[in-house]
Amino acid sequence: MLIALGVTGGIGAYKAVEVARGLQKRGHDVVAVMTHSATRFVGAVTFEAITRRHVITDQFEMGMNADIEHIALASTIDLLLIAPATANIIAKLAHGIADDFLSTLYTATRAPLLLAPAMNTQMLEHEAVRANLNTLAARGARFVDPGEGYLACGWIGKGRLAEPDEIVAAAEAILRPEGPLRGQRVLVTAGPTYEDVDPVRFIGNRSSGRMGYAIAAEAARRGAEVTLVTGPTTIEAPAVRQIVKVRSAAQMHEAVMSRAGDMQVVVMAAAVADYSPAARAEQKVAKDGDTLTLLLRKTPDILGELGQRRVAKGGGPLLVGFAAETEDVVAHAMAKRERKHADLIVANDVSRSDAGFDVDSNAVTIVGAEGADALPLQSKSRVASEILTRVERLLTARAVKV
Repeated sequence: MLIALGVTGGIGAYKAVEVARGLQKRGHDVVAVMTHSATRFVGAVTFEAITRRHVITDQFEMGMNADIEHIALASTIDLLLIAPATANIIAKLAHGIADDFLSTLYTATRAPLLLAPAMNTQMLEHEAVRANLNTLAARGARFVDPGEGYLACGWIGKGRLAEPDEIVAAAEAILRPEGPLRGQRVLVTAGPTYEDVDPVRFIGNRSSGRMGYAIAAEAARRGAEVTLVTGPTTIEAPAVRQIVKVRSAAQMHEAVMSRAGDMQVVVMAAAVADYSPAARAEQKVAKDGDTLTLLLRKTPDILGELGQRRVAKGGGPLLVGFAAETEDVVAHAMAKRERKHADLIVANDVSRSDAGFDVDSNAVTIVGAEGADALPLQSKSRVASEILTRVERLLTARAVKV
């Protein structure tokens, strides 16, 4: 996940270096945003060396599209973390003042806000500061309370920046909350498979991998240990525990079947080819004649095999399949769920231009043992959240039965 780490002008700014390092150890990507005052305590080059990213220090930095960089970052971050958070930045955020990059980023993003206040004890207890903290809390901001001890001003009291480990743990609690998926091993397939005809040509489909990638990303956000088995795609892969790249249906079959036994959940979101050329030509097939006949052989039924294995063993991972249909969508999905012995089938009408393959939105019907639940057209990330919420319910029900 991408975290914007805001660093403001306080002596605790040096601890923010360890916060950045701790977040990276947890698998997060960090971009540092420093106020002008912060650079008086810690150099931007320090954060750049650790994060391996350009450090943002100027609202009006020269460069292409620099004036809208705060908007671009605002739409991609998963968390805005400010440590240390001085009385000054707290007041700006509370009153919507956007006069530097960090305060402007806050007004532009809809990501969760986590503040680690740090200041003199008297300042922390001041009526204005308390009111500003209450205002931000009412908006949903989270806080890492400052610690007690010797302060830079020589006082002893509450106000020193919390320790880096505490701040990192608080960020993790927001990004990966406790829930049924936390710590669970989840395998997700995504993208198309390409079935080679010869060294140049292949049979494929229009799947972009966006739906499977969104599910993998959401499962990771919920604390799952995610293995992503992906066919060829052009989109950026989410930050998960393991990524296995495959090309053909046979390769995906091998990757999934060899790992499924160690999983608690398997989500088959990939658009796996149903048929593959019976034999791959070693050389490019010459263009000869008006027609070309290809002999196709049925590919392995991965979801079906997983279901049969579960029936034979009397247990196994929770199974979620997908059904890309163009007619009688729900009826076909219900039949597929029974036939494949799956817990859920996510059905979508791929004949729609605004949903399904190669677009950012989807409208699906989730079919389970209790019936069909139609979801309206929405982003694939939101659809992923809805699917995994139902997966969590099933996991909880399983735990109760045991």
